[in-house]
Amino acid sequence: MDGRQARNLGYFFRPAARRVPDKIAVVDLWDGRERRIAYGALDARLDRAAAALAALGLAPGDRLFVCVGNRTEFLEIFFGAMRAGIVPVPANPRLGADALGHILADSGSRAAAIDPDINAHAAAAVERTGIGAKISLAPRAGWRDYETALAAASPGFEPPELAAGHPAFHPYTSGSTGKPKGVILTHAGQLWWLGCRHRLYPVTPETVSLVAVPLFHKNAMGAAIKPNLLAGASLVILPRFDAKSYLETLARLRCTHAPGVPALFIMILQERDLIARLDLSAFQAIMVGSAPVHEELVTAMTKTFGVRVVQGYGLTEGGPVMFGPPLDGRAVPVGSVGVPWPEGEVKLVDAADRERPDHGELWVRNPGVTPGYHNLPDVNRVRFADGFLKTGDLFSRDEGGFYFFRGRIDDMFVCGGENIYPKEVENLLMSHPDVADACVVAMDHALKGQVPWAMVVPKSGAEVDEGALKAHCLAAGPAYAHPRRVVVVNQMPLSGVGKIDRAAVKAMLDGEHAALKG
Repeated sequence: MDGRQARNLGYFFRPAARRVPDKIAVVDLWDGRERRIAYGALDARLDRAAAALAALGLAPGDRLFVCVGNRTEFLEIFFGAMRAGIVPVPANPRLGADALGHILADSGSRAAAIDPDINAHAAAAVERTGIGAKISLAPRAGWRDYETALAAASPGFEPPELAAGHPAFHPYTSGSTGKPKGVILTHAGQLWWLGCRHRLYPVTPETVSLVAVPLFHKNAMGAAIKPNLLAGASLVILPRFDAKSYLETLARLRCTHAPGVPALFIMILQERDLIARLDLSAFQAIMVGSAPVHEELVTAMTKTFGVRVVQGYGLTEGGPVMFGPPLDGRAVPVGSVGVPWPEGEVKLVDAADRERPDHGELWVRNPGVTPGYHNLPDVNRVRFADGFLKTGDLFSRDEGGFYFFRGRIDDMFVCGGENIYPKEVENLLMSHPDVADACVVAMDHALKGQVPWAMVVPKSGAEVDEGALKAHCLAAGPAYAHPRRVVVVNQMPLSGVGKIDRAAVKAMLDGEHAALKG
């Protein structure tokens, strides 16, 4: 690659495409079909996507709104735009009209590429902005057809020279505590992260990773898409998550690795009979993260599948991942995210901004950290200090140097003078043999200030009742931390990226609280 390509994230897998052009890069299961795309063909389509987007009149730095599901076209548009210096703004396909409208307006997108079949609101949201440069993956009046645009594009593409610090892409956070926040991530920073990942924890070319979480999310990008394509490995992409089809695909296509969020694996573990029937002999490792991972879940996955379970931690604006297994071969304790990467910096800081060796808020500093949130100068003043990003996540560190995620600082509440972190109460609940999943939120209390309430999902075939779970928590943990109310449901409400939607849980339990008061 020449210098311009080497400094552009859109070309990160070109060396693999030149080395193994005929090897399958992606098995795409969109719409019930099975499309197999080789490295050489994928690389060529990215060049055509870059040329097609540039032909719309977009210049380097212009934002491109992208609302496309789990299919190869997302990768083509996302990384193809980067080749042209255009900045993709990937939107969660499950967002509603208001959130999509906010992202379009806040990002200042000048063009859009969507699949109208994946989100009923996306096309209308784009049309309300007056954007004229529009590409659609399905026929739509007034929009240019994606495949037609690619066919008309030049087969070769010469990338522009990009200035230092040029943004690679512009994602938006989930917005669980308000409107989604735009995060600027640079070509240089993301290439630094990918280079570290490849040097420290290289993926073998024989790896086949099954991806069912949304492709735009860091879980899919950081755990599979970028590391696999850089190494010349393969991806299997499911259009959406379903526990049965996930397991059947894992077996049928001989997948070796499975990245995902905890809620997905909790649902997978409910399919015990199916797991016992399938040939999963190719399966080697699970990478779980992007949300709190309970020790009981790690133990259950290890026991059920007999594979290595790696607990990850990262955040979009922070690199994104900066922990892993020690390079000296020491085993990672259950519940730990590992040790910090030897490149980049982390520290634990208390409420008075004093560094602590054992406990505190995690601060991170590395070239992959966002240079700032888009259009949010007040947030930037609070969240950054001397190049460090204040993550808002509470961690502890043991004597072996292993880090343990304890919860979000914002989630902590005070019950009768005692600090409670929801993850601690969730761990108590999940230590009960019949509980598959748990979510704890704070509820107002006249005497205690706030008390824990819980929502739990029982394991398949098990029955649990509130009294037994309260008694279990009282016996296994401190009395002040036991949940004062336990609501049993068949499935947790999930966000668009497969995490437990704590806001939805809180709303449901608020309704229960109001009914009790009434």
